Amino acid sequence: MTLTNKVSENDVKKTFNTIATDYDKMNSIMSLGTHKKWRVKATSMITNHPKRILDLCCGTADWTILLGKQFPLARVSGMDFSQEMLKIGQSKVGQSGLENVELLAGDAMDLTFRDESFDVVTIGFGLRNVPDANKVLQEIYRVLKPGGQVVCLEAFKVQTPVIKVGWKLYFNKLMPMMGKVFASKKDEYQYLDDSVNKFVSISQLVEMYQNAGFEDIKTKELMMKSAAIHVGTKKI
Repeated sequence: MTLTNKVSENDVKKTFNTIATDYDKMNSIMSLGTHKKWRVKATSMITNHPKRILDLCCGTADWTILLGKQFPLARVSGMDFSQEMLKIGQSKVGQSGLENVELLAGDAMDLTFRDESFDVVTIGFGLRNVPDANKVLQEIYRVLKPGGQVVCLEAFKVQTPVIKVGWKLYFNKLMPMMGKVFASKKDEYQYLDDSVNKFVSISQLVEMYQNAGFEDIKTKELMMKSAAIHVGTKKI
Protein backbone atom coordinates (compact mmCIF):
# COMPACT_ATOMS: atom_id res chain seq x y z
CA MET A 1 0.00 0.00 0.00
CA THR A 2 1.41 3.39 -1.04
CA LEU A 3 0.30 5.87 1.59
CA THR A 4 -1.02 9.23 0.42
CA ASN A 5 -1.78 10.22 4.02
CA LYS A 6 0.79 9.13 6.59
CA VAL A 7 -1.44 9.95 9.58
CA SER A 8 -2.96 6.68 10.80
CA GLU A 9 -6.57 5.91 9.97
CA ASN A 10 -7.44 5.63 13.66
CA ASP A 11 -5.95 9.06 14.36
CA VAL A 12 -7.86 10.61 11.45
CA LYS A 13 -11.08 9.00 12.67
CA LYS A 14 -10.42 10.35 16.17
CA THR A 15 -9.85 13.82 14.69
CA PHE A 16 -13.18 13.87 12.87
CA ASN A 17 -15.06 12.41 15.82
CA THR A 18 -13.59 15.20 17.95
CA ILE A 19 -14.42 18.10 15.62
CA ALA A 20 -17.79 16.79 14.40
CA THR A 21 -19.87 19.38 16.25
CA ASP A 22 -17.79 22.25 14.84
CA TYR A 23 -17.04 20.79 11.41
CA ASP A 24 -19.67 22.65 9.39
CA LYS A 25 -18.65 26.00 10.89
CA MET A 26 -14.96 25.23 10.30
CA ASN A 27 -15.59 24.14 6.71
CA SER A 28 -17.22 27.49 5.95
CA ILE A 29 -14.26 29.36 7.43
CA MET A 30 -11.59 27.35 5.60
CA SER A 31 -13.35 27.60 2.22
CA LEU A 32 -14.31 31.25 2.74
CA GLY A 33 -17.94 30.17 2.56
CA THR A 34 -17.69 28.79 -0.96
CA HIS A 35 -17.89 25.04 -0.28
CA LYS A 36 -21.66 24.94 -0.85
CA LYS A 37 -21.31 26.53 -4.29
CA TRP A 38 -18.52 24.10 -5.10
CA ARG A 39 -20.76 21.13 -4.31
CA VAL A 40 -23.49 22.54 -6.54
CA LYS A 41 -20.96 22.92 -9.36
CA ALA A 42 -19.65 19.38 -8.83
CA THR A 43 -23.19 18.00 -8.85
CA SER A 44 -23.89 19.78 -12.14
CA MET A 45 -21.06 17.75 -13.71
CA ILE A 46 -23.03 14.51 -13.21
CA THR A 47 -24.46 13.79 -16.64
CA ASN A 48 -25.52 10.13 -16.72
CA HIS A 49 -28.97 10.35 -15.05
CA PRO A 50 -28.09 8.12 -12.07
CA LYS A 51 -30.39 5.73 -10.28
CA ARG A 52 -27.87 4.70 -7.57
CA ILE A 53 -25.39 7.14 -6.03
CA LEU A 54 -22.72 6.55 -3.38
CA ASP A 55 -21.33 9.58 -1.52
CA LEU A 56 -18.09 8.46 0.12
CA CYS A 57 -16.55 10.23 3.13
CA CYS A 58 -19.89 11.99 3.42
CA GLY A 59 -19.13 13.61 6.79
CA THR A 60 -22.17 15.53 8.01
CA ALA A 61 -24.04 14.67 4.80
CA ASP A 62 -24.24 18.07 3.09
CA TRP A 63 -23.42 16.65 -0.34
CA THR A 64 -25.46 13.51 0.27
CA ILE A 65 -28.55 15.62 0.93
CA LEU A 66 -27.88 17.84 -2.09
CA LEU A 67 -27.62 14.73 -4.27
CA GLY A 68 -30.87 13.40 -2.83
CA LYS A 69 -32.63 16.64 -3.71
CA GLN A 70 -31.05 16.98 -7.16
CA PHE A 71 -31.83 13.38 -8.12
CA PRO A 72 -35.14 12.57 -6.37
CA LEU A 73 -35.61 9.34 -8.34
CA ALA A 74 -32.18 8.02 -7.35
CA ARG A 75 -31.29 6.10 -4.20
CA VAL A 76 -28.42 7.91 -2.48
CA SER A 77 -26.14 6.25 0.09
CA GLY A 78 -23.77 8.37 2.15
CA MET A 79 -20.87 6.55 3.82
CA ASP A 80 -18.30 7.68 6.40
CA PHE A 81 -16.05 6.09 9.02
CA SER A 82 -16.81 8.68 11.72
CA GLN A 83 -19.83 7.80 13.82
CA GLU A 84 -19.97 11.30 15.30
CA MET A 85 -20.08 12.92 11.86
CA LEU A 86 -22.77 10.46 10.81
CA LYS A 87 -24.89 11.31 13.86
CA ILE A 88 -24.98 14.95 12.81
CA GLY A 89 -25.59 13.93 9.21
CA GLN A 90 -28.48 11.69 10.20
CA SER A 91 -30.12 14.60 12.01
CA LYS A 92 -29.81 16.70 8.85
CA VAL A 93 -31.26 13.93 6.70
CA GLY A 94 -34.22 13.66 9.08
CA GLN A 95 -34.81 17.41 8.92
CA SER A 96 -34.63 17.34 5.11
CA GLY A 97 -37.56 14.94 4.87
CA LEU A 98 -35.80 13.02 2.08
CA GLU A 99 -36.81 9.39 1.77
CA ASN A 100 -34.27 8.45 -0.90
CA VAL A 101 -31.19 9.02 1.30
CA GLU A 102 -29.49 6.64 3.73
CA LEU A 103 -26.29 6.97 5.76
CA LEU A 104 -23.93 4.07 6.43
CA ALA A 105 -20.73 3.49 8.36
CA GLY A 106 -17.91 2.06 6.29
CA ASP A 107 -14.34 2.09 5.00
CA ALA A 108 -13.75 3.80 1.64
CA MET A 109 -10.75 1.54 1.02
CA ASP A 110 -12.75 -1.65 1.51
CA LEU A 111 -16.29 -1.18 0.24
CA THR A 112 -18.80 -3.91 1.01
CA PHE A 113 -20.84 -3.34 -2.15
CA ARG A 114 -20.87 -5.70 -5.12
CA ASP A 115 -19.11 -4.92 -8.37
CA GLU A 116 -20.97 -2.51 -10.68
CA SER A 117 -23.49 -1.36 -8.05
CA PHE A 118 -23.55 2.40 -8.65
CA ASP A 119 -24.05 4.87 -11.48
CA VAL A 120 -22.18 7.66 -9.67
CA VAL A 121 -19.72 7.81 -6.78
CA THR A 122 -18.90 11.17 -5.21
CA ILE A 123 -16.27 12.05 -2.62
CA GLY A 124 -15.99 15.56 -1.20
CA PHE A 125 -12.98 16.73 0.84
CA GLY A 126 -12.31 13.14 1.85
CA LEU A 127 -9.78 11.63 -0.54
CA ARG A 128 -6.83 13.34 1.14
CA ASN A 129 -7.84 11.91 4.53
CA VAL A 130 -7.70 8.20 3.67
CA PRO A 131 -4.41 6.31 4.08
CA ASP A 132 -4.30 5.21 0.42
CA ALA A 133 -6.22 7.34 -2.09
CA ASN A 134 -5.20 5.02 -4.93
CA LYS A 135 -6.92 2.10 -3.18
CA VAL A 136 -10.07 4.21 -2.79
CA LEU A 137 -10.07 5.03 -6.51
CA GLN A 138 -9.68 1.33 -7.31
CA GLU A 139 -12.64 0.50 -5.09
CA ILE A 140 -14.71 3.26 -6.68
CA TYR A 141 -13.89 1.89 -10.12
CA ARG A 142 -14.92 -1.59 -9.00
CA VAL A 143 -18.35 -0.59 -7.66
CA LEU A 144 -19.20 1.70 -10.58
CA LYS A 145 -21.26 0.39 -13.46
CA PRO A 146 -19.78 0.68 -16.98
CA GLY A 147 -20.30 4.29 -18.01
CA GLY A 148 -20.52 5.33 -14.36
CA GLN A 149 -18.96 8.56 -13.13
CA VAL A 150 -16.70 9.41 -10.21
CA VAL A 151 -16.84 13.03 -9.02
CA CYS A 152 -14.22 14.19 -6.53
CA LEU A 153 -14.25 17.64 -4.92
CA GLU A 154 -11.02 18.29 -3.06
CA ALA A 155 -8.83 21.06 -1.63
CA PHE A 156 -5.25 21.41 -2.88
CA LYS A 157 -2.07 23.22 -1.95
CA VAL A 158 -1.86 26.46 -3.95
CA GLN A 159 1.09 26.30 -6.37
CA THR A 160 0.92 29.68 -8.17
CA PRO A 161 3.85 31.68 -6.65
CA VAL A 162 2.16 35.05 -6.00
CA ILE A 163 -1.10 33.54 -4.78
CA LYS A 164 0.81 30.95 -2.77
CA VAL A 165 2.36 33.67 -0.60
CA GLY A 166 -1.00 35.25 0.19
CA TRP A 167 -2.62 31.89 0.82
CA LYS A 168 0.13 30.89 3.22
CA LEU A 169 -0.26 34.15 5.15
CA TYR A 170 -4.02 33.60 5.27
CA PHE A 171 -3.67 30.15 6.79
CA ASN A 172 -0.87 31.20 9.12
CA LYS A 173 -3.31 33.71 10.62
CA LEU A 174 -6.38 31.52 10.27
CA MET A 175 -5.13 28.44 12.08
CA PRO A 176 -3.95 30.30 15.22
CA MET A 177 -7.27 32.14 15.29
CA MET A 178 -9.18 28.88 15.12
CA GLY A 179 -6.87 27.53 17.82
CA LYS A 180 -8.02 30.35 20.09
CA VAL A 181 -11.69 29.98 19.21
CA PHE A 182 -11.60 26.20 19.54
CA ALA A 183 -8.72 26.01 22.01
CA SER A 184 -9.24 22.40 23.01
CA LYS A 185 -9.14 21.25 19.38
CA LYS A 186 -6.13 23.14 18.01
CA ASP A 187 -4.25 20.00 16.93
CA GLU A 188 -7.28 18.68 15.05
CA TYR A 189 -7.67 21.89 13.05
CA GLN A 190 -3.97 21.97 12.32
CA TYR A 191 -4.28 18.46 10.88
CA LEU A 192 -6.89 19.66 8.38
CA ASP A 193 -4.52 22.36 7.13
CA ASP A 194 -1.59 19.92 6.99
CA SER A 195 -3.65 17.34 5.10
CA VAL A 196 -4.14 19.81 2.24
CA ASN A 197 -0.49 20.81 2.08
CA LYS A 198 0.74 17.21 2.04
CA PHE A 199 -1.75 15.82 -0.49
CA VAL A 200 -1.07 15.30 -4.20
CA SER A 201 -1.45 18.08 -6.77
CA ILE A 202 -4.37 18.60 -9.16
CA SER A 203 -2.35 17.12 -12.05
CA GLN A 204 -1.17 14.16 -9.96
CA LEU A 205 -4.77 13.29 -9.12
CA VAL A 206 -5.51 13.18 -12.86
CA GLU A 207 -2.71 10.61 -13.20
CA MET A 208 -4.16 8.61 -10.32
CA TYR A 209 -7.53 8.58 -12.08
CA GLN A 210 -5.84 7.28 -15.22
CA ASN A 211 -3.97 4.59 -13.29
CA ALA A 212 -7.24 3.42 -11.75
CA GLY A 213 -8.69 2.97 -15.24
CA PHE A 214 -10.90 6.05 -15.61
CA GLU A 215 -11.37 7.72 -18.97
CA ASP A 216 -12.70 11.06 -20.26
CA ILE A 217 -11.20 12.80 -17.22
CA LYS A 218 -12.24 16.40 -16.72
CA THR A 219 -11.05 18.91 -14.14
CA LYS A 220 -12.58 22.17 -12.94
CA GLU A 221 -10.24 24.39 -10.93
CA LEU A 222 -11.78 26.51 -8.18
CA MET A 223 -10.72 29.62 -6.27
CA MET A 224 -7.21 30.12 -7.68
CA LYS A 225 -6.55 26.37 -7.79
CA SER A 226 -7.05 25.98 -4.04
CA ALA A 227 -9.69 23.36 -4.87
CA ALA A 228 -10.74 21.36 -7.89
CA ILE A 229 -13.36 18.98 -9.20
CA HIS A 230 -12.16 15.82 -10.95
CA VAL A 231 -14.65 13.78 -12.98
CA GLY A 232 -13.86 10.45 -14.58
CA THR A 233 -15.86 7.76 -16.38
CA LYS A 234 -15.61 3.97 -16.21
CA LYS A 235 -15.18 2.41 -19.64
CA ILE A 236 -18.34 0.97 -21.19
